[in-house]
Amino acid sequence: MTEISAEPTAPICSARGCRSAAIWALRWNNPRLHTPERRKTWLACAEHRQSLGDFLGARGFLRDVAPVDPSPTLDV
Repeated sequence: MTEISAEPTAPICSARGCRSAAIWALRWNNPRLHTPERRKTWLACAEHRQSLGDFLGARGFLRDVAPVDPSPTLDV
């Protein structure tokens, strides 16, 4: 049986293999799949913000980048 932790965790970077805290939200959509108002979000640490943004931007998917909003349930 798997135990579920009751403690909230800080958002983690979406880059493969990265476990750093995310400080950026890269909001994107694929216009061939999503309606114009739909936004998906990748989270990025300072190190991966540029590479994740470049990947999405090269495909025309990146819509905006904003600081990650702190969770009201987390003490950071």
